[in-house]
Amino acid sequence: MAADWNRSSHHRSSTEWQKARLRSKTSRKQASKILRSASTPARSRKEARLEAVLFVAEGACSARKLAQYATLADHKEARELINRLNEAYERSQSSFRIECVAGGYRLLTRPEFAPWLDKLHDRKSEVQLSAPALETLTIVAYRQPVTRADVEAVRGVQSTEILKLLMEKGLVRITGEDDSLGRPYLYGTTNQFLESFGLGSLKDLPLREEFEISVEPESEELAEEAVVEENASESEAVESEEEPPQADQVA
Repeated sequence: MAADWNRSSHHRSSTEWQKARLRSKTSRKQASKILRSASTPARSRKEARLEAVLFVAEGACSARKLAQYATLADHKEARELINRLNEAYERSQSSFRIECVAGGYRLLTRPEFAPWLDKLHDRKSEVQLSAPALETLTIVAYRQPVTRADVEAVRGVQSTEILKLLMEKGLVRITGEDDSLGRPYLYGTTNQFLESFGLGSLKDLPLREEFEISVEPESEELAEEAVVEENASESEAVESEEEPPQADQVA
């Protein structure tokens, strides 16, 4: 009878030990599941919509536009969700981050991944300017609003065609008219300029020597040729104005 009691006691102990072990495994699984869910929280529908809008946007979007496109309450909610997304990217060590560029927001890849992206796409610089165009753009960026005469006073050469080129590229625009005689146009940079150089605003302008833009020899030659042609045409116009009108010949 004592042997039966011992066997029964041993059986109960074994069963309880197995149950305790099972509960321990279950607890560990639940704890692991809880930790995983805490480290990677579920993304809300609003965050997903905002992320999708940023992903397909061609340029920087203001918080108000993001709120409109993602059907959010207002720009404040858009900014709050941007902060949440950036926190989620940081926790998951994502290659993405939402940055403030040109007064708006863009979904960008982190700088440390640039070497791999360059290998994949064999990308070239988006901004390719000649040396004269780069010089003119720098003057406009740091002295804006500035007139063409002011630009030419700094460069020492005629700059009409180069300013037109920069406007065609969307880097420079006419911002108004000066109060001086003749009311010449005032020039300034655009949001595209800020986006191209990754600047949040003009306050983020680097030192001049930090501009890294590739120089195209062909573009430089074309720009100089355009300046020479314009100077020649202006000289011809002046000479034609100075020639006295010929008197009519009487037969």
